[in-house]
Amino acid sequence: MSILNVEHLSHGFGDRAIFEDVSFRLLPGEHIGLVGANGEGKSTFMSIITKKLMPDEGTIEWAKGARVGYLDQHAVLEAGMTIGMVLRSAFDYLYDLEQQMNTIYEKVGEASEEEMTAMLEEAGTISDLLTMHDFYMIDSKVEEVARALGLLELGLERDVTELSGGQRTKILLGKLLLGKPDILLLDEPTNYLDAEHIVWLKRYLQEYENAFILISHDVPFMNDVVNIIYHMENAKLERYVGDYTKFEEVYAMKKSQLEAAYKKQQQEISDLKDFVARNKARVATRNMAMSRQKKLDSMDVIELAAEKPKPEFHFKEARTPGRYIFETTDLVIGYEKDKPLSKPMNLRMERGDKIAIVGTNGIGKTTFLKSVLGIIPMLSGKAVLGDYLYKGYFEQEVKPSENTCIEEIWEDFPGFSQYEVRSALAKCGLTTKHIESKVKVLSGGEQAKVRLCKLINTETNVLLLDEPTNHLDVDAKDELKRALKEYKGSVLLICHEPEFYEGLVNDVWNLEEFSLLS
Repeated sequence: MSILNVEHLSHGFGDRAIFEDVSFRLLPGEHIGLVGANGEGKSTFMSIITKKLMPDEGTIEWAKGARVGYLDQHAVLEAGMTIGMVLRSAFDYLYDLEQQMNTIYEKVGEASEEEMTAMLEEAGTISDLLTMHDFYMIDSKVEEVARALGLLELGLERDVTELSGGQRTKILLGKLLLGKPDILLLDEPTNYLDAEHIVWLKRYLQEYENAFILISHDVPFMNDVVNIIYHMENAKLERYVGDYTKFEEVYAMKKSQLEAAYKKQQQEISDLKDFVARNKARVATRNMAMSRQKKLDSMDVIELAAEKPKPEFHFKEARTPGRYIFETTDLVIGYEKDKPLSKPMNLRMERGDKIAIVGTNGIGKTTFLKSVLGIIPMLSGKAVLGDYLYKGYFEQEVKPSENTCIEEIWEDFPGFSQYEVRSALAKCGLTTKHIESKVKVLSGGEQAKVRLCKLINTETNVLLLDEPTNHLDVDAKDELKRALKEYKGSVLLICHEPEFYEGLVNDVWNLEEFSLLS
């Protein structure tokens, strides 16, 4: 029996179709990877099946009583809540049951013998449910998941507003996993996780007995946890059995077969049209020409979908800088004098270096980058920038603009013609419909491509990149890595994906060595 049935789903934004007559079903125990290029509608699909967004057409039917847990890209936490409060809120439905049971016991003394029997039976059923769901072990379960995600050391009484974006994502993920829903919906859960916590999540999902749907552009991670792939492309959804690598093999073979059939049919159509044109006027061959025309008219013509534009990144390079990019002397970073994030750091980056900054969430990787750049003040020590630096900075998260993509690029490059703006955006893998849309309605990956468009069209000799691969699809990540390897300037890169920075950087700085939190 299906947990979820989606029938004849169609949806679009303006004149842009996202889905056309899509059907989908989820069976118990299926571990599904939902894949596709940026902007194909993966997050929109999640919003529709969780009924946060109403489709234009189609039906979405969940199995009766199915408990759904959803981790989306844009989830938020309320100010004033502690880590422990958020994690324990996964069991709110059990606390409600306990309250219901206690209320029954309070009323038992006033009930008749017949009513008492019924009430005690109901209370017993609730008690069995609480025991079955480990209600009396909640604190140890919360502690176990908090430890696994690196939250325990932060303190369960710590206010969530004091935490980094990655730490808040971990809390939401922890709450979701503690709730053990019948189906997990995970939208890019590894984006803000450290390597060790990705390993833990991978193991958890491998052993997860229930069904889940996972959106991820982390191919090694997906290969390890999914057994079904649904591929979203050109407003359609296709099912493939196996992991992502198996999907790629089958998809490439199907595409090759379709192209071969298309070429063969086009040749046949050309031959038939030529025969009809040459023979329809002659009495002796008119019947044969009419027969060929009928065959043409009844032919089911194969159509090839338009190729999606693949991004091409080529960073513009400025003049050669001085020997040193920056040097820190006893640099201490943080936001409050009495709560430093680091020990004194003495680090130096030289011209031509390509360095990855790694370490667990919340230890100050972004803070370090902003302190060196002078965006935020350091607590003590100093950071001296080198001479003749032309810096390019990619922030991890930026509030989406109200501008269209064209307006967004024009603001930074007013000398560009409209043709140049459109060409620059197209080279980053954006279609005409994306280019003319407002930035805020684009997917996370498409927004990242708009920001990368600004960066590659700016002359730089040092790039400072804070998690640039978050939200990018596989093609865009591969192209970004190629472009950074080709770039002759210096690169300082915060990244949680070893497969991205390996083979690209010449050094790795683990800020945990300097952290006061690790």
